[in-house]
Amino acid sequence: MPETTASTLLQLLDDGARIDPEYGDGLSNHLPMALAALARLGAGPRRLRDFADAYARQKPLREASAPAAWPAGDPWQGRFGERAAWPAYRSLFREWLAHETAAPVLRQALPPLMRGCGGAAFHGLIRTAYALQCRHGGELADALAYWACRWMDLGEPQPGGRTVDPWGVLKVLAIAPTKEPLIALRMLTAARRRAFEPAAAALRLDAGSLPRLARLAARLYARSGNFTALHLVTSAHALRVLLPFIEEPVPALGCYWRAVVAGFVASRLSPAALGRAPPPRPWSELVGAALASDDDHLIKLVDACREEQQAHGGAPDWQRAATRGVMQAAA
Repeated sequence: MPETTASTLLQLLDDGARIDPEYGDGLSNHLPMALAALARLGAGPRRLRDFADAYARQKPLREASAPAAWPAGDPWQGRFGERAAWPAYRSLFREWLAHETAAPVLRQALPPLMRGCGGAAFHGLIRTAYALQCRHGGELADALAYWACRWMDLGEPQPGGRTVDPWGVLKVLAIAPTKEPLIALRMLTAARRRAFEPAAAALRLDAGSLPRLARLAARLYARSGNFTALHLVTSAHALRVLLPFIEEPVPALGCYWRAVVAGFVASRLSPAALGRAPPPRPWSELVGAALASDDDHLIKLVDACREEQQAHGGAPDWQRAATRGVMQAAA
């Protein structure tokens, strides 16, 4: 990334610290994530500034709440899932990162956070990964704070499992989706259904689980264009970025798999309704479409897909997923 682009990105992240992590009725503020994705895709300083201006015009963003001190002596996990705790968590993580570098903080914070990784439709997880890659301490603190305050417990992962094939589990899953407006609420409802636990316990987790889940997410999105499936694609990318900081990956993968099962139910997808994946378009065309777009989800999708394709190789599943996103945006 050119130095001028990097410095512009960091300045815009500084400016974005004045903005609340949500807008409207519980929707996540995607500005810092989309800016980071644009910069990695090759956007220059002017494009980054133009996108930030356009995003502020499009979304009813609001000022961040005033800082609040974390009570001395209180356990840091004590307010997980409490939305009003974001200002205090923000102060806590900023102070924590001021005393330790990102790596030791992540090694301590990520394992307990992973149990709630599906909160806010995975956006705490996703924002944290982008913040880490930007090397912006303030944004990393804010991302971790958002994850903590939107932490959503989907239950304790169980060891064992009968199969390593996640699609084999999901395609026979019989949980009727609900009609809540937000993805996270539908996920939480799904996790409370009787059929959820057997499905969540069916997958045997190993070193290949995340690549298999990432590829499955790409295939689901490529064959459906489903908005919730898009979040499975970008969250798998985020977890790959963060997993090296988790000393015991299997429990973390178990938490993520539970969120994937809930996300699949929340997507309202059915195997019978899946169509064909489109022929993959050249990456130059896909990246160009993302760079020209003000659609934050498309920008993040193309960036995540390109990164995952480079990491995993093989069949162009992520290229097809990015193609589906570009096609839908142009329709």
